[in-house]
Amino acid sequence: MTLMNDWIEIGRIEDIPPQGARVICTAQGDIAVFRTATDEIFALRDRCPHKGGPLSQGIVSGKTVTCPLHNWNIALDTGEAVAPDEGCAGHFPVRVVEGRISLLLSTERVKLAVVC
Repeated sequence: MTLMNDWIEIGRIEDIPPQGARVICTAQGDIAVFRTATDEIFALRDRCPHKGGPLSQGIVSGKTVTCPLHNWNIALDTGEAVAPDEGCAGHFPVRVVEGRISLLLSTERVKLAVVC
């Protein structure tokens, strides 16, 4: 990982399979980084708001991930549970520059990311 201001470079888009995820371990907890079938990249706290299931092990479909424990659907762009379920996993800003993925992980940002 390379620190660039508050952005942390975590790898290349090709490091994540289409409709898959990779986990980034941080001092504040695990972050799941997802790639959709259309190569969009999203990052969520790797804990379902329902029972804490690992979202990184869920199934990605469109812009949602399904928790592997109880089938809750979580929106990748916001971290919000899809109705009728309620809750938020928390999301993190992501950018892709020349195929390289970076996350915004300043301490202040990590605290804000868990609030929806």
